[in-house]
Amino acid sequence: MQTLNWNDLRFFLAAARGGGLLAAARRLGVDQTTVARRLSALEAAVGARLVDRSPRGVTLTGQGQALVEYAERIEAETIAAAERLGVEGQPLSGTVRLATPEAFGAWLVAPAAKAFHDQYPGLQLELVPESRSVNLSRREADIAIMLSRPTQGRLVARRLADYTLGLYASRSYLEAHGALESLADLPGRPLVWYIDELIDVPELRYLDQVADGAPTMFRSNSITAQQAAIASGLGFGVLHKFAASQDPRLVRVLPEALDLKRSYWLCAHADQARIPRVRAVMDFLAAQTAARHKDL
Repeated sequence: MQTLNWNDLRFFLAAARGGGLLAAARRLGVDQTTVARRLSALEAAVGARLVDRSPRGVTLTGQGQALVEYAERIEAETIAAAERLGVEGQPLSGTVRLATPEAFGAWLVAPAAKAFHDQYPGLQLELVPESRSVNLSRREADIAIMLSRPTQGRLVARRLADYTLGLYASRSYLEAHGALESLADLPGRPLVWYIDELIDVPELRYLDQVADGAPTMFRSNSITAQQAAIASGLGFGVLHKFAASQDPRLVRVLPEALDLKRSYWLCAHADQARIPRVRAVMDFLAAQTAARHKDL
């Protein structure tokens, strides 16, 4: 076997993560022919086929799967070394992409953007609110806030915080239609909810715990949109306490009957977590969440 070329490994990783030559070419700013040539050179160097190519893209072979792990470690070590050597006495720089549930991003991360910029003026934080699972191994993000501890992949994870979900309605709605005596009364009232078939995060599917069979008057996978609809006087809905408590139009209903507990997990690929700029963002998120723990 020949000595592996890091540039060839970069092209291989881009194709593996993007699922095709075109996606890799776009990510690296080259044409597909260049990607194909680099892949062929790498396969010649290792003496094995690494990908199966088809009109739909590329699929990793067994050898390709094995090489991905080594290539990712080399990539992470190269980036970490470059940043470590380059930042001695200098501020961190670059971009970190953070994927979070919408409520966490909108009410916990975005309000701290100024503090983050003041602390790390050379870093650009990209916030991606998601209602689906994020694949950190495919580098869809550098860091993800998840609602459960991941069980697959070479990921590092720690429980960031617990938070509370409660039932809310607007003051105007309650004044016009009256309060609930118990959760048993909820099926007769209008409800705001998620579009269940468009989410793949199990922790967001809890309608049966609240009011199985209740009529839903408005559905959205945006929790911000849900909160706005509930605050407008449309009906009832389940909201994050830390977000709803900031809106004076909203009133929590039957807190003793509905007090759902969920957790946020701070996750990153094991290799990415070693990169100084990624570690800095992780530490910042942990500090900000700890400071707000009483509100959650």
